[in-house]
Amino acid sequence: MPSTGDTLHPAKAAPPLNIPAGNAVRVKVIDSTSRIKAPVAFFMGPTIAGHPHLNVPAFSFLIEQKSSSRKILFDLGLRKDWQSHPPAVQAIISEPGWEMSIEKNVAEILQENGVDVAGGAIEAVIWSHWHFDHTGDVTTFPHGTKLITGHGVRDAFLPGYPQNPSSPLFEADFAGREHVEIDFDSADTVQVGSFRAVDFFNDGSFYILDAPGHALGHVCGLARVTSTKEGDVEDTFIFMGADTCHHGGEFRPSEYMPLPAEIRPSPFVKKYPSSCPGHIFEAIHPIKKGTEPYYHIHDGLPHSKELADISCERMQQFDIAENVFVIIAHDDSILDPSVGITTFPRGDLKNWKAENHANKVRWTFLKDFTQAVEEVGY
Repeated sequence: MPSTGDTLHPAKAAPPLNIPAGNAVRVKVIDSTSRIKAPVAFFMGPTIAGHPHLNVPAFSFLIEQKSSSRKILFDLGLRKDWQSHPPAVQAIISEPGWEMSIEKNVAEILQENGVDVAGGAIEAVIWSHWHFDHTGDVTTFPHGTKLITGHGVRDAFLPGYPQNPSSPLFEADFAGREHVEIDFDSADTVQVGSFRAVDFFNDGSFYILDAPGHALGHVCGLARVTSTKEGDVEDTFIFMGADTCHHGGEFRPSEYMPLPAEIRPSPFVKKYPSSCPGHIFEAIHPIKKGTEPYYHIHDGLPHSKELADISCERMQQFDIAENVFVIIAHDDSILDPSVGITTFPRGDLKNWKAENHANKVRWTFLKDFTQAVEEVGY
């Protein structure tokens, strides 16, 4: 986090995260090959000139417990035959402004790169939530692979389609498979920052976080990728934000992380090749305030706007931490060549801090607002 002197406004101190000690896991971010074009106005507002659509990926994460080699997945992106989705989903994605493409299911990507999916190498798939761009195609995994969801999915949507014609989920994804719902009210939970959490491996290496609001049963993930307990210099983490936000401008800047006076690397390289002044992006902020996000979640979109806003603020408290790298599911900045993140299968995220990935990603979303900046004369 830049010091207060490096920002346009004073920063509010975030509450301590107080993450319990634990071991580390290996985390690899998977480019699921999903590409989604969707109207910004469907998700957030107000309108900002030159940014009518989101053009985004949908990430999956491969998480491996080092001591046992147990492997799980967090989210699956789109399914390759997305055109076959139930009518409840097609009613949304057939609207004007939506486009989708995908080359491979996540199971194919893994199998082709040495992960024996067919042989049961993946213990479990965790859906951050039940929306179509996260659920993938669970039938591409053997029945021994568990499906883990947030609480309420079973009662709300099962049986799935086609047995229940109005369900957005496929019954085939659940058939013959163990389905585990995480009920944070009855499960053994710990407090991680402001989130209730379940310690998945019981060693402090990966937590499933209760992050309600966007959708029924919405969860996030927190993976420890270096550990002082294992001899590393510090504990560092990957925060898998799922759809707590859909764009960097929904949770940045914040009162914990104001807009910087100088933004480096520059999101506006056409005019400012290496770094650019922060005030030009404050000038196009909808309320001209560098301590508030550019966008806000629309009232009609989330399952609960009140809870969605709370979860967003809780994620902002992690985003300020120097040892936490927040990655939301649809952040195209992760694939920006200037950031230099290595995706599966080539490398993991253990060295994200040494390679400065979080700082490179943090303000890259501002590139979407350069037309607005030009229109006001900067």
